[in-house]
Amino acid sequence: MQSLEFEGKTTEDAIEKARAQLNLDKDQMEIEILEPGSAGIFGLVGGRKARIKVILPEKEPAPPETEEPPEPPGPGKIDKKEADPSVNAEEGLPIAKEALETILSLIPMDGVSVRAEHTDGTIFLKIEGDTSGILIGRKGRTLDALQFIVNKIVNKTLERRAQVVVDSEGYRERRREFLVQMAVKMGDKAKRIGKPVATNMLNPHDRRIVHLALRDDEGLDTRSRGDGILKKVLIIPRN
Repeated sequence: MQSLEFEGKTTEDAIEKARAQLNLDKDQMEIEILEPGSAGIFGLVGGRKARIKVILPEKEPAPPETEEPPEPPGPGKIDKKEADPSVNAEEGLPIAKEALETILSLIPMDGVSVRAEHTDGTIFLKIEGDTSGILIGRKGRTLDALQFIVNKIVNKTLERRAQVVVDSEGYRERRREFLVQMAVKMGDKAKRIGKPVATNMLNPHDRRIVHLALRDDEGLDTRSRGDGILKKVLIIPRN
């Protein structure tokens, strides 16, 4: 059976995060408390997060789906703003920058600024400052959370899709290089042993990097496998 781990300030907070991410009610999850968490001394020093394991119910296996780019629009009249991502990026850039700056001001963090630019239809927000690395988080999860919120704000304001990437201290590029190297090594292993191999659970942005890294390898296929936001990438050798 598949299991996932979640953290929170308290056990209930961790359970709520699991419920929201998995889209399940509490009574649908088998929960094991790994660490109850503690507030530490006066709630300031030595505190530990609560950690739980959620065991998911067995599901009937379904054929894996390939992550493909969206189909091109059919004939007919198309709104230029919908069809041209560069238009969305240009209009969304000031909205995205202001949204991220507002979020950072609420933390708050001294000496941190946001540099914004757009390239090929994507908005890039780079957090700069001596303490900006704190905002990366474990495996980039804090950056991912900031990026998710800013994307939601921009897309709702524009009422159409724009892609926003939030970065700090060049983490995204380092992560991309790591994923590409990992994908190539796992692809070589799949071909060597003649069996599929699977990555760890990845978010959509990271899965896309893996798919693209192996797209031109005629000896391999890639598929996404799993439910929800986090999925594995299955790397399959072609016979």
